[in-house]
Amino acid sequence: MTAFFSGFGLGFSLILAIGAQNAFVLRQGIRGEHVGVVVLVCVISDATLILAGVAGFGALSEAAPVFELVLRWGGAAFLLAYGALAFWRAASTHEALEAGKTGAQGANGVVATVLALTWLNPHVYLDTVVLLGSVAAQFGEARWVFGAGAVVASTLFFTSLGYGARALQPVFARPGAWRLLDLSVGILMWVLAAYLIMP
Repeated sequence: MTAFFSGFGLGFSLILAIGAQNAFVLRQGIRGEHVGVVVLVCVISDATLILAGVAGFGALSEAAPVFELVLRWGGAAFLLAYGALAFWRAASTHEALEAGKTGAQGANGVVATVLALTWLNPHVYLDTVVLLGSVAAQFGEARWVFGAGAVVASTLFFTSLGYGARALQPVFARPGAWRLLDLSVGILMWVLAAYLIMP
């Protein structure tokens, strides 16, 4: 059980900080749009990356620096574009006032966005695959138990974030709250992009 709780603790701590993916899950949860699909995609993606790290993919990514370079610039470009979209939503009176009623994104668009926010983020590979994979290797035969703990932590986190966000719906009944959220998301996306670009 030591391996399980170690994996749970490390896995939870790595995804706890608000990032691009978490901000999107939070926004969808507040809007109540395609929450189940978003949570499912996040859980499956995270589990895949965790298990890849436990299986030894972390060593492969460390041996191919060009892989990290491509992810870094591709992820930064996507974050800049997504941040610009968030700023546009904040500046758009119609989008802010009707955030809970119109402007809904289709399921395909939501899935494409959450997949991009997940798989184009280099830190996902560095944290989930390389770091978790390296720590898991220290548990020897129990590394899969460690990985299971990390997967359970990820599942609980995304489920709680996606469905727990509904409690914030009364707050976001006001247009100003949506503007503030979109401004915050835009700033976050651009800060993350700058962090990826800076050496």
